[in-house]
Amino acid sequence: MARTVDGVTIPVRPGAARPAPRPAAPDPLAPLLDLPGVREAAGASRVAIDRLLAHRLMRNRSAEVSAESALRGARASAALEGVDVPLADLRAGSVGDPVVQGSLRVSVALGSMTETWRRAPGQVLARLHVLAAADLVDRSELGRPSAQAGPRLSGLFGLVTGETTVPAVLVSALVHGELAALAPFGSADGVIARAAGRLTGITRGLDPKAVSVPEVGFAELGREAYARALAGYASMAPDGVAGWLVHCCRATEHGALEGLAICEAVLRG
Repeated sequence: MARTVDGVTIPVRPGAARPAPRPAAPDPLAPLLDLPGVREAAGASRVAIDRLLAHRLMRNRSAEVSAESALRGARASAALEGVDVPLADLRAGSVGDPVVQGSLRVSVALGSMTETWRRAPGQVLARLHVLAAADLVDRSELGRPSAQAGPRLSGLFGLVTGETTVPAVLVSALVHGELAALAPFGSADGVIARAAGRLTGITRGLDPKAVSVPEVGFAELGREAYARALAGYASMAPDGVAGWLVHCCRATEHGALEGLAICEAVLRG
């Protein structure tokens, strides 16, 4: 299934079994860079992430930063769902809210899903729903997207497995936006969408060490701004899509700054 925005087809053909070794010419996503503000925002987010990845802690202690990033990301993702808890309480294991616990399970498990994401995204999404919604819905509903979501999910899988020349931050934003707008499971879809966006950034080389915290970036920009930007994307109007992509790039910048803050905290002990 394909959707067209100002000449840009998102995502690619449904049911693509294997990605081609190189993008078809012309790259169908390339025109996204010509939308207002997108190219500049993508470049700024890349600079911010590169600054984080250049931190001296990345040489031999990146795992510590990644672990703290997962914790802070889980808290921020739950906050975007309306459940905001103190980080200290989450660290102490004293928060039992099902949304928070689901977000935490998802965040902790992402590292084990990177190898599978580009190869079998449907399998990963089902697992993410099991983790995120385990305490929210009946077990029989876990990991089962709605039948109505099937065709559009197939298109999304083509986007995840396919190749493109556009920056990884934009592919991550498209994956995030598609899942959040589609809400294929009917529960915990926001948590899943943000996790899938983060997985895309990790596997496409934006943040291969998983040390930034994009969820914190979205939370810092505000729930209302997040909802407005997502609504713009869902409209498929060119300005709305551009606004969402720029919003995601800015959240990525904020997330890189949070990663730097974690690095300094680790250095202080």
